[in-house]
Amino acid sequence: MLIQTIAMVLPVLVMLLIGMVCRQKNILTPEGLAGIRAVIGEIMLPLVLFNAFFTAAYGRSMLVIFLCTYCGFGLALCAGFLLRRLARPHERYLPFLVTSSEIGMLGYALYTLIAGAQNTSVLASVDIGQTVFSYTVWLTCLKIADGQKASARDIVESFVHNKPAMGMLLGIIGGILGLGKLVLASPAAAVYTQAVSFISAPTGALILIVVGYDLTFSKELMKPVITTALLRIAVMGCMYLACSALIFHLLPYDKLLNMALMLACILPAPFVIPLFARHLDQDAGYVSTTYSVQTLAAIALFVPLVLYSLA
Repeated sequence: MLIQTIAMVLPVLVMLLIGMVCRQKNILTPEGLAGIRAVIGEIMLPLVLFNAFFTAAYGRSMLVIFLCTYCGFGLALCAGFLLRRLARPHERYLPFLVTSSEIGMLGYALYTLIAGAQNTSVLASVDIGQTVFSYTVWLTCLKIADGQKASARDIVESFVHNKPAMGMLLGIIGGILGLGKLVLASPAAAVYTQAVSFISAPTGALILIVVGYDLTFSKELMKPVITTALLRIAVMGCMYLACSALIFHLLPYDKLLNMALMLACILPAPFVIPLFARHLDQDAGYVSTTYSVQTLAAIALFVPLVLYSLA
């Protein structure tokens, strides 16, 4: 079991380290990193998300998981607002750093290691609640807290112009219409599966390199950052306990689904606050450093999840 655990965790650490070295040694320039981000965000990640939702099973189970995770993330956001004074003077963005999850840019890469690429549709069943929550309640509250207007049109436009979100939407439509089952049951199944696997295979490694490149730490901000990271672990831990208890009360126990729920709750907050917040100003360092600490915490918590997957 020790060797198997190392085999799953070591590639993650190596890729993060490679990203850090690429920044320190200037192997990757900011322009080069932007190119890698574009390839991931415009092609690879939308394809991974499309396939995960295209091949997912839709029915009562999906509805139960969606409602539980959507409401769970919402309650976590409420807890963030109640606890935000603990991160003063950076309390504006704390609620958004203790809820929702970076499943797209990090979750699928890690889940593939413990469950296999063929089971990403299980994580997708959790991701749909998280994504819909992020583009409705989470993003609306973020814009309001940032002093912006948050109209329904703005939210829809943000979703439409986001390639991974559109990949997810197209996958959901195809999956609900039953096209995914038709493709997988047809003679073209092997061709489709091989093509998707080949194109999406480097996604996890490239994402981890980008995450490693972006890891930054500011010593003077460590107190509010550590406070925020610990609050996220506590809030998301409570969310996991509540959601898993309710889901597996209503549905048969599924280890793959339980691992997906655990992973969603240990991941860092969505990496999109700098994209949508126009008034970060003095909070920019706090947000970026918090992302870095949360990412390292997620990797540390990923180890017991690996052990659980092997049990």
